[in-house]
Amino acid sequence: MSIILIRGASPYGLGTADVLVEDVVIAEIGPDLVAPEGAEVIDAEGCILLPGLVDLHTHLREPGGEEAETVDSGTQAAARGGFTAVHAMANTTPVADTAGVVEQVLARGEEAGWCDVRPIGAVTVGLAGERLAELDAMASSRARVRVFSDDGKCVHDPVLMRRALEYVKTFDGVIAQHAQDPRLTEGAQMHEGVVSAQIGLAGWPAVAEESIIARDVLLAEHVGSRLHVCHLSTAGSVEIIRWAKQRGVDVTAEVTPHHLLLTDENARGYDATFKVNPPLRTDRDVEAVRAGLADGTIDIVATDHAPHPRDAKDREWDVAAFGMTGLETALAVVQSTMVDTGAISWRDVARTLSETPAHIARDESQGRPLAAGEPANLLVWDPRPHAPVDPAEHASRSSNSPFRGRDLPGRNVLTVLRGRVTVRDGELVAR
Repeated sequence: MSIILIRGASPYGLGTADVLVEDVVIAEIGPDLVAPEGAEVIDAEGCILLPGLVDLHTHLREPGGEEAETVDSGTQAAARGGFTAVHAMANTTPVADTAGVVEQVLARGEEAGWCDVRPIGAVTVGLAGERLAELDAMASSRARVRVFSDDGKCVHDPVLMRRALEYVKTFDGVIAQHAQDPRLTEGAQMHEGVVSAQIGLAGWPAVAEESIIARDVLLAEHVGSRLHVCHLSTAGSVEIIRWAKQRGVDVTAEVTPHHLLLTDENARGYDATFKVNPPLRTDRDVEAVRAGLADGTIDIVATDHAPHPRDAKDREWDVAAFGMTGLETALAVVQSTMVDTGAISWRDVARTLSETPAHIARDESQGRPLAAGEPANLLVWDPRPHAPVDPAEHASRSSNSPFRGRDLPGRNVLTVLRGRVTVRDGELVAR
């Protein structure tokens, strides 16, 4: 049985305490705990203690996209970022639209062992948007899928979307929608606005996102089902979600770290590292999504970690792939944009990056309180250091980070998965 004593950490950033971990659970939290014989003692003075982070939106690429990422490399990146669970999107090859594929992803996660991997099932067969996938079979499989998404593609047909919402009600599932009207974004390359007009790239209007969200919250209200909005990015989308929640619609929404920090101004150099779906928006949109996260309109932060091989991004903007990596920089960006600015507290960080994502996914083993008897899924984070981001040092197979060279705060001191240290001082600890 492993025994770890974490000394002098600040749970949720409130006060200080020692934390004793025995085997797979938190045994005790309190001041001046005595280290049992054989315990590993870790000095965490000045550090924040949080429940292990949970990402509801990760692309691990396996099966089929192993050149960009594997379950093993992606979960190594997740552990280094402080995550103890990630939810793997379905747009793999083959698509995760059957019980067999989601169970394969689950098994690969268990084999890798760096963090829990929860497969997300596709809403439609092959992400084609024509007929529903095997939702019930995936839900009743060993993977116990509760989140379904065609992320990367919008479930555009309103009849199909209604049927999906109705179907997942039977097992308390949720549809996570990629809100993008395909007709309004044909050939679109970046946010439609002043910058796109000045640099000559095809514009992607905010209404393409907002119109789908508006339709879907009305469908969710009509059906009485759960809806989750992926990577919300515009001020108008925030207002629609706020309105829907005031009406009592069972809707949740996420924002990515990059939409909290970056804007369409980053596209001026035609560096395709900044090409992402949905696109980087304006300063006004960034202000709105920050405010929405602070006041609870936006429920969670999710990375939308989207690794790509170098030749898919290191090319002309219009033919480059959409997407950015994000697992290893997520908490640093949230600290920089939300905590250090006073917009949210470390307690809010635990809510938006651990507790609520786990609740949306109906994962009762993750996002648990910092209390005796709870699973020892933990993160010890030192908020004091600052360092420029170097993707070459990341565990991900891909280096398409938009934060390359940017000075960001914080350092991962310890990631603990069910009592086992997976990361110590930023370095992976082999089993």
